[in-house]
Order: sequence, then C-alpha cells, then structure tokens
Amino acid sequence: MHPVKSPVNLVTNRRTPRASRCGLLALSTLAAVAVASPAMSYQAGDLFIRAGAVQVAPDESSGGIAIPALDVSAIAGTDARVDNDTQLGLTLTYMYSHNFGVELLAATPFEHDITANLDGHTAGLQVPAGSTKHLPPTVSAVYYPLADNSSAVQPYVGAGINYTRFFSEDVAPELEALTGVLAAGEGADPIAMKLELDDSWGVALQLGVDVALDPQWHLNGSVRWIDIDTKASFSNAGDVITVGNIELDPWVYQINVGYTF
Repeated sequence: MHPVKSPVNLVTNRRTPRASRCGLLALSTLAAVAVASPAMSYQAGDLFIRAGAVQVAPDESSGGIAIPALDVSAIAGTDARVDNDTQLGLTLTYMYSHNFGVELLAATPFEHDITANLDGHTAGLQVPAGSTKHLPPTVSAVYYPLADNSSAVQPYVGAGINYTRFFSEDVAPELEALTGVLAAGEGADPIAMKLELDDSWGVALQLGVDVALDPQWHLNGSVRWIDIDTKASFSNAGDVITVGNIELDPWVYQINVGYTF
C-alpha cells in the first residue's frame, strides 16, 4: 500500500443487534477518519499486516438433541446454542497486482460456552452443556475495485476457504451431574464424560475497507460470514447425548491497525 501525492448458561447469550451495532460503529469511525486521510494506491508486491480485535458471533442453528443412552431420538424443539467471543485477530495480505491479493486470517483461540436449549420440550429450560476452543484460519482472495484511483479509502471484497479446528472441549458440571450415571448404572460411580466436536471446512465471504493514515499505516475494518458446520457428541462408555448438524455460520467483525512493508 503506497501513498500518492495530491477491517445439559448448551446458555449462552443469543446474538442481539449489539454485534451489528459494533460493526457499524467501527465502520463509521473509519469513515470519519477518512475525511482527513492522505490518498493511497496499491502495487504488486505490497505486503501488509494488520492486528486488532475480532469478534466471532455465531448465527447458529442445529438439529434436535438426541439421547442415545436412553434410546431417545432427536427431540423436537430442542437445539444447541453458542455464545460470542472476542480475541486478538491478525491478517497478512500479499498483493499480486494493484487490484488482487491473498489474505490469511489468524487469531488467538476463541472460547465459546455451549448451552442445551430445551425450550421446545420443557418450557424455559436451558442447561449449560460445555465449552470449546477453536482456531479458524482462513485464506481469501481479495479484490480492491478502487485501486486504480488515488483514494484515502480503499474498499475491498473477498472470498476464500476456512478451516475450523475445535479443541479443549469440556463438559459442564451441570450436564455431567445429570447424565454421568447413565452408562455406569444406578448406584455406581458416574463415568466421566467427554465432549467432541467435528472440525469443519467451509466458504468465507467478506467486505472490508482500508483508510490511509500515512505512507505506511492504515486503519481497517471488515465483516465476514463463515460457513462452519459441526456435530457435538457427549459420551462416556458410549454416546450419551448427540447434537447433529450444528450450523454455526458466524458473523466475524474485525477492526485493525495495519502496516505496509
């Protein structure tokens, strides 16, 4: 980027418009800064790194909760819910031309609480089920439509592939107290439960904007949608509880400071 003269609470809080308001506020701030910013352009070979806050806000839906240990199939009206988390986000972009580049997204591990929503079966009942961490590395092709112009504001669009790896899954004590004796039998010590989530590959789409501060520094804001699908299994001697077809499909909001090498 170069200056030219002249970004089981299975309860977690449901997403509210707050996440969207945060994204809009960030973009509004960038727009205000742009008024007094110098112009910029892009060249092949530009390499820039960005760092800032990134929030993952799942817009999840899932199949019903099943209890194989009791021979109970998916219960209508039940599902799993996942809360938001904010971490340090990093992006690295290499420009192959003045318009096209490749971007890598990385972040410190996100951690989410998982809640079993039983509203459709027992009114008002939501049970903490567990928690998990995940890393969502994403590689995207990005396109800057205004790179031919000497503008302080450079919007871009992107599309790419996401791989989400789940790890450090833990079962909530509340859920273990309810189900830990199912495999052990009445009167026996409960068998410890474990939670497993399938890793996911999916499409990632994004909109973003860079705002020049000086020849090397810029502000960035972006909004992404990532296709993340998984399955949750709570087990001890065998599967006790399963939740199939969990579509997390999060909105990812990011605001960064960037530096061009």
